[in-house]
Amino acid sequence: MSRTPALSKTAGTPADAMLHALPHPVIMVGPEGNIVDANVAAEQFFDASAALLRRHLLRDLVPFGSPLLALVEQVRARGAAVNEYKVDLATPRNPGERLVDLHVAPLTEFPGHVVVMLQERTIADKMDRQLTHRGAARSVIALAAMLAHEIKNPLSGIRGAAQLLEQSAADEDRALTKLICEETDRIVKLVDRMEVFADERPVERAPVNIHVVLDHVKRLAQSGFARHIRFVEDYDPSLPPVLANRDQLVQVFLNLVKNASEAIGEGASDGEIQLTTAFRPGVRLAAPGSKTRVSLPLEFCVKDNGPGVPEDLMPHLFDPFVTSKPTGSGLGLALVAKIIGDHGGIVECESAPRRTVFRVLMPVYSGDDKGVGETPSVAEAR
Repeated sequence: MSRTPALSKTAGTPADAMLHALPHPVIMVGPEGNIVDANVAAEQFFDASAALLRRHLLRDLVPFGSPLLALVEQVRARGAAVNEYKVDLATPRNPGERLVDLHVAPLTEFPGHVVVMLQERTIADKMDRQLTHRGAARSVIALAAMLAHEIKNPLSGIRGAAQLLEQSAADEDRALTKLICEETDRIVKLVDRMEVFADERPVERAPVNIHVVLDHVKRLAQSGFARHIRFVEDYDPSLPPVLANRDQLVQVFLNLVKNASEAIGEGASDGEIQLTTAFRPGVRLAAPGSKTRVSLPLEFCVKDNGPGVPEDLMPHLFDPFVTSKPTGSGLGLALVAKIIGDHGGIVECESAPRRTVFRVLMPVYSGDDKGVGETPSVAEAR
């Protein structure tokens, strides 16, 4: 009977520390396709502890007919490492597209054993999409300025004329003049919302405790639109502050929580919104015109168990005027993308039925930040 190796036999050894410090999931697969061991990143990727993973076969954790299974067999047969790129490893625990680069290598000291390393592509791909979303949000700035000037002035004239007509109109016609005033007011409100995009004035920023912001947002939500929803908090109490404008962060997370609440709906009896914070080192962005890379280790998430975002909307979710709500304007998430982008961060979304996650990644306040708020031009996963 062959001796079974372990990725981390003794806690606290240099090899153990090195393995668990890797940002990429690493698992060891035995001769029978069983999971022998896994590092911390693999536990997070598969949403299961190493002890639980050891009770499963690899085929239980990946989609049916996954190329990973064939790669493992190929590596065993050839005795040489094999790479495969952009493979979807969506799992029953983590549905939705999960693209990874696969690196599979044999363990010559232990016949039949194979090591698999997964390098997630979703972070880099989503950051690329985020830059597109951010550009789309900025493209609406000129439109907002034009609307404010060219539309609000004639609208005020139309409303004034309707009010004058109302004074001399017959009773049956007053309903029409009232309708004109109401629709004019509605258009003015929409233009007012778009004017936010045209505001390029610098905002005051200071070190902000994100937990204070999230607690404030939760209280606002529970006293109004989300009173029927259960909130769950999973905070990292050691998280450092973020350099930001507190009011704008409140606006961002109030938008995200409101979206989550509306997605769940008022009729749901088990509606739940999770607010989480964590420190995730490993993501950096390069600012334009500079070789300095800004680290984005602060992760703030808003998760809900609603029906999920329609698949056809996902690529354009943060674009202006994109919405699945019958009465929505489609400016809420575009504004979220603009605010977070102006703070030097990114926002991304993962969605599946009963599991939608909006994830905000932001830089840490270091006391001498000067480039925070610059728009990154190149995204990379370290």
